[in-house]
Amino acid sequence: MSETANIDAAWIDAALTAARPQAMAALLRYFRDLDTAEEAFQDACLRALKAWPKNGPPRDPTAWLILVGRNAALDGVRKRSKSAPLPAEDLISDLDDAEAALADRLDGDHYRDDVLRLLFICCHPDLPATQQIAVALRIVSGLSVRQIARAFLVGESAMEQRITRAKARIAAADVPFETPGVVERAERLSAVAAMVYLVFNEGYSASAEAVQARGSLCDEAIRLARLLLRLFQGEPEIMGLTALLLLQHARAPARFDADGAVVLLEDQDRALWNRRMIAEGLALIDKALRHRRPGPYLAQAAIAAEHARAERPQDTNWTRIDLLYGDLEQLAPSPVVTLNRAVAVSKVAGPEAALAMIEPLASRLAGYFHFFGLRGGLLLQLGRREEARAAFDQAIALANTPAEAAHIRLHLDRLMQDGARA
Repeated sequence: MSETANIDAAWIDAALTAARPQAMAALLRYFRDLDTAEEAFQDACLRALKAWPKNGPPRDPTAWLILVGRNAALDGVRKRSKSAPLPAEDLISDLDDAEAALADRLDGDHYRDDVLRLLFICCHPDLPATQQIAVALRIVSGLSVRQIARAFLVGESAMEQRITRAKARIAAADVPFETPGVVERAERLSAVAAMVYLVFNEGYSASAEAVQARGSLCDEAIRLARLLLRLFQGEPEIMGLTALLLLQHARAPARFDADGAVVLLEDQDRALWNRRMIAEGLALIDKALRHRRPGPYLAQAAIAAEHARAERPQDTNWTRIDLLYGDLEQLAPSPVVTLNRAVAVSKVAGPEAALAMIEPLASRLAGYFHFFGLRGGLLLQLGRREEARAAFDQAIALANTPAEAAHIRLHLDRLMQDGARA
């Protein structure tokens, strides 16, 4: 494939990913059936893959996908039922004019709320929370079952069953395809916020090679968080969520070196951090804290803020971060939260105290790359080289990206060099 073709394929993939939430939402509002909307969008994507490289990109990819997907689905209905009326002529002809008219309305209130409407449908209270988040990740953001399973630390087959059950329950529940009222929206907010957070994490965890293709998930998550913030302007947890995503994403330009290797936070060039995003995030945190209603996202945002405020790594207030992680453990107990707190503990009380904190987590985090990476680093600081080597080997086996594996191999190389000199 030529270099131009590669660029075209990357652009199309990014365009389809960015358009999916709004296109799926519009198709769902039109057909009022999840499977039909998803099939219509997939059909439109297949047609885009054929048409766009040959004809060039449309003026508005989202409007193009909505119209083509809708017309394809209507055509399928017509073929399955000869007695069904034909779609109106203006829906199946003069596509360019229809696309232009739709594009003009995409930023209006009606279409701006489409994505939120879709989120609320996927996060319907009839579904268990884990199913709400999983089906929203699949339907709204188009993540693969494998990607979603990795986010939940479960197997692919279990996640496939979870999503299938969720879609079946939505279909059987006769869910109203309208934006819920104020009370119902508040009840669903937690699940929607969790879904947005997981979408961000999927983009944030991408390797340097995959950032162009998947990094847009971070931008999409921030966009959705801002939409939620407009809908829930007085909710400190949504302020915290938005601030957290902004502060994390602000470090994106410094997270990989020129060779695509991971650059740890303490080694990053802080001049590359996006100060505009940091300022926005810090302002949101200050506003949220005035409400005096702490929550998990706000606590995480406050931790990220401590890193953002430090001009140099040695200026980081690790004692404050340890205290904030202690609050987070009370608000949202999790082995991963404790694992992250151990990093702060290692800075405040030393590697032995941190190792003692994470050892009880071994069984629950047996398949988690970061557990073995941190354990290996702590053992190395304590001079327990053979145990550190075993932990690093396990981390490499569990690495999600080549960059993660390469980072751990640097530790192993140093161990081998130290052993050769011994």
